[in-house]
Amino acid sequence: MPDSTGFLRHRRGLPPRRPVPLRLMDWREVYEAGEEGALRDQASRCMDCGIPFCHEGCPLGNKIPEWNDLVRTGRWEEALRQLHATNNFPEFTGRLCPAPCEASCVLGIGTGAPGYGDDVGAVTIKQIEVEIIDRAFADGTVAPVAPPPATGRSVAVVGSGPAGLAAAQQLARAGHAVTVYERDDAPGGLLRYGIPDFKLEKHHIDRRLDQLRDEGVQFVTDCEIGVDVSMTHLRRRHDAVLLAVGALEARDTDTPGRSLGGVHLAMSHLVDSNRVVAGRAPFPTIDAAGKHVVIIGGGDTAADCLGVAHRQGAASVTQLDLYPEPPRLRDEARDPWPVWPTLLRDYPAHEEGGERVFAVAAAEFVGDDAGRVKAMRIAEVTVDKSGGRRVVNEVPGTAREIPADLVLLAIGFAGTERQPLLEQAGLQRRAGVLDCGPDWQTDADGVFVAGDAHRGASLIVWAIAEGRAAAAAIHRRLGGEDDLASPVTSDEVPLRT
Repeated sequence: MPDSTGFLRHRRGLPPRRPVPLRLMDWREVYEAGEEGALRDQASRCMDCGIPFCHEGCPLGNKIPEWNDLVRTGRWEEALRQLHATNNFPEFTGRLCPAPCEASCVLGIGTGAPGYGDDVGAVTIKQIEVEIIDRAFADGTVAPVAPPPATGRSVAVVGSGPAGLAAAQQLARAGHAVTVYERDDAPGGLLRYGIPDFKLEKHHIDRRLDQLRDEGVQFVTDCEIGVDVSMTHLRRRHDAVLLAVGALEARDTDTPGRSLGGVHLAMSHLVDSNRVVAGRAPFPTIDAAGKHVVIIGGGDTAADCLGVAHRQGAASVTQLDLYPEPPRLRDEARDPWPVWPTLLRDYPAHEEGGERVFAVAAAEFVGDDAGRVKAMRIAEVTVDKSGGRRVVNEVPGTAREIPADLVLLAIGFAGTERQPLLEQAGLQRRAGVLDCGPDWQTDADGVFVAGDAHRGASLIVWAIAEGRAAAAAIHRRLGGEDDLASPVTSDEVPLRT
């Protein structure tokens, strides 16, 4: 039985963060490991509700009440089994997912916020999840799973992000020969070079890749399908192909002065920095050291750029958001529990410095005589979305200029990149992504799609869920009868994030 009074006896408590001055000196993760007694207290706050809405909030359908109660009673190995029953990579989701499960936790009712720093809200589901898997790796509990006898069928997975890796592991465990093709020099997709180490140290990826290799998954890196290997060759060589190529086509701007030196897409800055941290480049080519940095955008990518700029030694950092400052507490009239609420989300990078400015837009990038950006003209704006399209209106008399030696555009992603493999497979993007039927198969026979390539830039839990579901569809096509994944349909509406 769950602890029916735990939420009354224990306040919500988040794991400690390393001191700001200390963590700005390196690239290690911000959060420290939790103490076992405190974790068990946090797990005891879970009431194992009659209708656990956290299940609905999680695209993976994680068995949250089950593993919460197992942690409460100190049964860590059993908690690991429950965790892995629905999630191949809890060490990734526990660090990177924005936790829609916490937003739909029953303990969030009436507390305003779902638990972003408050001490009375939701169960600290993310913290408990990541501690289960981290302790399991530390104890040597995580081990390769011996696959059944080989089926004699082979699958190519194009892309090694969370969707591709989840599908690869599921298919290998079903006995299929799986080869993952990655155009970069190391597997991991966006996890590898798109996410800074202070959010996800890369040894977490490497140890999981070792497990996949031990389970029979083969990796081919520095190989761009459609360029180094044709789609025709790939389809002839394998019985099925899964496209898990992400949605990395960045949104750009036509603001005057965009072509000036020093104005970059945010992902270019992050990849450049991550390659240096990984020891794969000697120095950054996009360096914030000593510069006045302006980040345009208010989401995860913008916060990642903020943390990187601090660690590179920026003179100042200003983050611009087009929209008004969101509320810190849930607006029950607009976002009633348990839906995902619009809230002001403070990331650890925000406590490290910098200024956030809301309801402003870039009017012009101002250059010097050498053709490099030196300032930005910005203005306050109002945004009208009532007519079905966004209309941005400048507020007269609010224009001003701010210093800017480096500008980073973190304004989202437009969809899957236009790649030669799409043309070779005869596939067309629709609304920036690849469409598929209910069996996850595209218009090309035997070619499937999953993750951001299918739904657009979204949550890591959606990527893993779609990878698992697509693997189940491929398994059925190849003659398998057992189910490999929890049910997720290809036309399911994404969470609003």
